[in-house]
Amino acid sequence: MRISVIGAGYVGLITGLCLAEKGHQIICVDLDQEKVEKINHKIPPIYEKGLEKLLRKNINRNLKAITDIHKAVLESDVSFIAVGTPFNGGQIDLRYIKEASQQIGMALKEKNSYHLIVVKSTVVPGTTDEIVLPILEMVSGKKAGVDFGVGMNPEFLREGKAVDDFMFPDRIVLGGIDKKSIEILCQLYNVFPDVDKVKTNNKTAEMIKYTSNSLLATMISFSNEIANLCTAIGDIDVVDVMNCVHMDKRLSPILPDGQRIVPPFTTYLEAGCGFGGSCLPKDVKALIAHGKKLGAPTQVLNAVMRVNEHQPKQIVQLLKRHFPLLAGIRIAILGLAFKPGTDDMRESPSITVINDLLFGKAKIKAYDPAAKQQAQALFDNEDIVFCDDLLQTIENVEAIVILTCWDEFAKIPDFLTHLNMPPVVIDGRRMLDKCQIKRYEGIGL
Repeated sequence: MRISVIGAGYVGLITGLCLAEKGHQIICVDLDQEKVEKINHKIPPIYEKGLEKLLRKNINRNLKAITDIHKAVLESDVSFIAVGTPFNGGQIDLRYIKEASQQIGMALKEKNSYHLIVVKSTVVPGTTDEIVLPILEMVSGKKAGVDFGVGMNPEFLREGKAVDDFMFPDRIVLGGIDKKSIEILCQLYNVFPDVDKVKTNNKTAEMIKYTSNSLLATMISFSNEIANLCTAIGDIDVVDVMNCVHMDKRLSPILPDGQRIVPPFTTYLEAGCGFGGSCLPKDVKALIAHGKKLGAPTQVLNAVMRVNEHQPKQIVQLLKRHFPLLAGIRIAILGLAFKPGTDDMRESPSITVINDLLFGKAKIKAYDPAAKQQAQALFDNEDIVFCDDLLQTIENVEAIVILTCWDEFAKIPDFLTHLNMPPVVIDGRRMLDKCQIKRYEGIGL
């Protein structure tokens, strides 16, 4: 099938490359000429596992990148809208959604054949039907459901594992305004024959995405609230508590042969320094704002965000157990991206922690395997030294703070065993064995 993807950012590029890998003919469109040139020269514009391999395989075969939306729409049968929908504090910003809809509408005006437009961006329920569809009709002068179809196909991609998530999905949600729109989406996704496909209307498809992310965020904040309570009570380790909770057969079923299945989602029921990234914070805030607008307050989700905003502060409190005055204290920050496997620092807990430490006049060395460049652009401060490797970062420091659970950081206990006076380790992700470290502090301990 001939498909155009409007927006070659994180979601758009992953969508285009994976569909190209499945045999579709893809045109990725982005207004950023530099990004388009990188893609066409097989250079990944973002850090994501498996992305470069897909680029090398599919560029000039099943995929190309251009800057001309009009041309892309005319040369395709289906157009995905995969542009950004940032949260501006009161609601999601639909500027790019509207601009893409207008550009597609102008192309539809010149097109004689039927075309399907599918929103891939995360938008609040009602956006596809009440904003995108009317713009398409008004600009094109054509009728939705007759001359073109409109659908909604949310993404469920985890940064760092996005390629695998797309290629091996647990479900595919197919929203549409009518039977024909959904049927075309079904044909497009027939390349995933053994996956559950949920056929529904656009509003429901939009709500499924927000509900999914809100549940994950709620699980994280619930775990962090229990962790903070464990700390307040004393003589309790939240890791022991949650490990036992996970053994509930409803969370980790036991097969007839006695083998226990531990679903990956239980990682969201582990305590830490909070969630970040481009999805969970933005989506929960957007749903809260949308509920408020509709007169349906979301009390649970409000609490989820309050807990998360407070959680990075726990790191500084743990440090102050050992250093009541942070001025001049040499601290190694390990992990800058909001999670391993990505260079994304949006809403990362590390930002709050570093700003608090800088306010306290601490001396900081920082290291992340992927996010150094992003961090340097974000923190232009002479009190931060950005290092290139783990050993350089933890050398001659008084405290080590782990904020992202990169596998590499599991080596830390081995590096500290020979020291008579090792630095205190503040484990913001509870990834290390507390028994292997002489001076250890962790969330929920």
